[in-house]
Amino acid sequence: MENTLGMLDGKTCIVTGGAGSLGLAAARLFLAEGANVALVDLSSQALEKAAAALPPGRIELIEGDVSNAGDVRRYAKQTVERFGLVDVLFSNAGNFGTVAPIESYPEDVFDAVQAVHVKGAFLAAKFVVPVMRDGGSIVITSSVAGVRGDAGVYAYITAKHAQVGLMRCLAKELAPRGIRVNSIHPGPIDNSFQLAVEEGLGAATNVDGTEFFNRLIPLGRHGTPEEVAKSVLYLASSQSSFVTGTTLMVDGGMSV
Repeated sequence: MENTLGMLDGKTCIVTGGAGSLGLAAARLFLAEGANVALVDLSSQALEKAAAALPPGRIELIEGDVSNAGDVRRYAKQTVERFGLVDVLFSNAGNFGTVAPIESYPEDVFDAVQAVHVKGAFLAAKFVVPVMRDGGSIVITSSVAGVRGDAGVYAYITAKHAQVGLMRCLAKELAPRGIRVNSIHPGPIDNSFQLAVEEGLGAATNVDGTEFFNRLIPLGRHGTPEEVAKSVLYLASSQSSFVTGTTLMVDGGMSV
């Protein structure tokens, strides 16, 4: 008889930034592969809208701020109460900040971006790892920005580099439990988040932000959330059973 089990059959997955395009695309794939999925996002309205685009049933919607320890503790607890111990943590929540010269870069914006990307990923690991099964997987959404530098993008690029350091520390610590930890590094994605980045770049530099990025990408185009989500699924599943501590570029060659 043909084996019809999915790659994540019966697994419990947490997706932060779950209402965004990449979080939603990953959740859709996780569900298709048999997982239970807890979607975490800052906005309950955004979560409800995201859930409407997913098959019903094995979904838990949790409103929360990933930079708030109490909220993170709560989303970990609520997931376990609904589905059991966690197998996959997809730490995906993000914000961009702005583009500005160093002398005028807003300190509060810098702090806010670090709080979501760096502290958010740190707190996710801090409170989810104790309720993870051995042999699980943690995937952190960094960016092509996590391996390069660009003038004026101080908050976002700094945060994305910091996530790589966090990932590598976790990979070393959790290896004895068979928990793999990796970061995924998308290039520009065709979504509202990237559009806001490009509009900010255009305003700061007087160029067409979308065309600017397309010229930097050897494949000559933006990726789609679904393309990136397939790579997230690879890292989340046993298909990547001997992969940990790595930075997986999904950027159309932009980092080359």
